[in-house]
Amino acid sequence: MNIIKNRYVYFFISLLVIIPGIIFMGLNLQKSASPLILGVDFRGGSLLEVQFEGARPLNAEIGKLYEEFSTSEEPIADPLVQSLGEDGFSIRSRTMTDETKGKIVAEMESRFSSKVIVLNFTSVSASVGAEVTRAAGYAILLAAAAILGYIWWAFRSVEHAYRYGTAAIIAMLHDVLVVIGVEAILGYLLGWEADALFLTALLTVIGFSVHDTIVVFDRVRENSLIYRRVEYEKMVNHSIVQTLDRSITTQLTVMFTLFALVLFGGDSIRHFVIILLVGIFSGTYSSIFNAAPILVVWENREWTTWFKRKEEAPAA
Repeated sequence: MNIIKNRYVYFFISLLVIIPGIIFMGLNLQKSASPLILGVDFRGGSLLEVQFEGARPLNAEIGKLYEEFSTSEEPIADPLVQSLGEDGFSIRSRTMTDETKGKIVAEMESRFSSKVIVLNFTSVSASVGAEVTRAAGYAILLAAAAILGYIWWAFRSVEHAYRYGTAAIIAMLHDVLVVIGVEAILGYLLGWEADALFLTALLTVIGFSVHDTIVVFDRVRENSLIYRRVEYEKMVNHSIVQTLDRSITTQLTVMFTLFALVLFGGDSIRHFVIILLVGIFSGTYSSIFNAAPILVVWENREWTTWFKRKEEAPAA
């Protein structure tokens, strides 16, 4: 099984997956001044999740109710109202106080003749949301730096140890772009918002991606000492094949569990689980088809061949 042979095909497939996400990030920038549709946790605002024991009203009726309680001090008109299961709503609006929330819930019970259960109420100011956004960026950068440093140290006995760390970071960035791109597409088409759970999923994907990459790289390190006279490309390919069964089995176990959660886990975690499922699949792909092939491209210095062909090409 010669996996390394088609490395540029795998790189091209990655581009085909990443480019649409980048396009939708640009569309979101035009729509909301952010590459993702940010939730309450990042942009500030209030999230109210309620459940009706009687008949559930229409989304438009909830929006109209919010408009009635909107004031110049608390402009909560035009909320984003989404169905939550068969008998509830998830309502996102600008920041409102607990007092206003209580009045709105009381009015819901009175107007719609149904007991209303408050499942969740979260209110975040715009300044706190901006701080959370900065902290999220720092967390991702810190994770990348720590991973690079650890791999560099762990592979210090191998020639060109920094290549392993750099290749792992490139594969990790591939997964980050895939996850963010999918979130951008779902946000633009379905109105899904990136919240704290999305950040949790993203950091989890980073951990899974690097973990699987290290498994492959560790086998490359072992085989580099055993098969000293074997061509580097063949040795790397042999290492991938040796770990292929383990990588796929481990990741499929996780993905089957996540798929069950998508089907039966409920609306409150479905967004989180779908993003995690996409990221785990991307991490498995990148560790096998991106990270190790990057080592081969670097070892063979194949970019010099590209430039040489360009220089030797006859002028038109």
